[in-house]
Order: sequence, then structure tokens, then C-alpha cells
Amino acid sequence: MIGKLKGRIDSVGADWLMVDVGGVVYFASCSGRTLSALPPIGEFAEIYTEMLVSQDNIRLVGFSSTLEKEWFRLLQTVQGVGARVALAILSVLSPHELASAIALQDKAMIGRANGVGKKLAERIVLELKDKVPAFSGADVGLGHMAAELSSSRPTAATDAVSALVNLGYGQTQAAQAVSAAIRKGGDDLPTEKLIRAALKELATA
Repeated sequence: MIGKLKGRIDSVGADWLMVDVGGVVYFASCSGRTLSALPPIGEFAEIYTEMLVSQDNIRLVGFSSTLEKEWFRLLQTVQGVGARVALAILSVLSPHELASAIALQDKAMIGRANGVGKKLAERIVLELKDKVPAFSGADVGLGHMAAELSSSRPTAATDAVSALVNLGYGQTQAAQAVSAAIRKGGDDLPTEKLIRAALKELATA
């Protein structure tokens, strides 16, 4: 089992990289986010890896962090999500954004990835929503926010999220900003002040 590559970046493609480790060059598939975080070709890098073994193939998948690697494994526990789809999801969403989207049941956010249709996005949210706390890339306050958003009882928080969404922000982005504003200002802020505080969070993000 190869768990990490430490060497110089030899070459990079659209969804892969090659790392020269002491004269041995390893090929690994990667998400777009991992590739964008790499140093220039010729520079030293550390890449966490997962070895995939099938009946007729052995290949490596590379990650910029152990958290991304764990999410890659977790995503594949969902029926219909293989290595290709898991990498596509991690290419458009960071582990933090993915955890937040699942906690908030934001299927549209997950559906931005290539190969993820509406039904698969729904399945990912349904099957992983209870596992998100263990993958603490999500803001812990989002769990409470998700419960409020799914409730029919309007609150200052849900009204603030709705107002931000109407301004053009995504639901996950809006909920994260409102959650941060509540952490700093308390959960008794009136809607108008909460919206202003959330907008400040978005401006400094």
C-alpha cells in the first residue's frame, strides 16, 4: 500500500500528475482542487494517495490532504459513486463545502459536479447526512441551521438565509455566513441586524 508520495512534480495533466520519487516516477489521478494546489513543475510536493486495485488494473489517486482522501472514501460508500464521480465532486467542492452542503441538504450544490444528476445528489445527501459530524469540515453550527431551514416555523436565521439567497447567494454560502454571524453576535439578533452581519461575513470571506 502506498500512502504518500514525497518528491518533485514531474508533469501535470487535466486530471492527473506524475511525481518523481528518487528517480521512480509515479502516476496518480487527482481532483481539480488538488492539482490547483500543487507547486510548479520541478518543485517538491507531498501527495497523499489511495491505491485502487481492480481485477485488471492498479492505480493511484492523489490528494492534497488526508481530509480530502477520507471524503473520497466516504463518497464511494454511496451507491452509484465510483472513483471518477468522487473526484468530480471533490474538484468542484472542498471538503468543508461538501460537508456543509450535505449538512444543509443542498442538493443543487452537489449537483454541480460532472456526472452527478438530481437523483444521485439526493442519494448522497440522504446516505451521508448522519456521517457529516465525524468529518468535521462542516461548521458545527450548520447542524442547527439545517434543522431550522427544514422547519416550517420561520426564524430570524431562516429569514436571513432567505434574504441572502434572494440577493443571489447560494443557500450553503448564505447559511454559512448566517451561522458565523450568530456565533459572533448571539442567536437573539433580529433579522435585519443578522442580515447585515452575514453580509459582512460574506464580504470578508
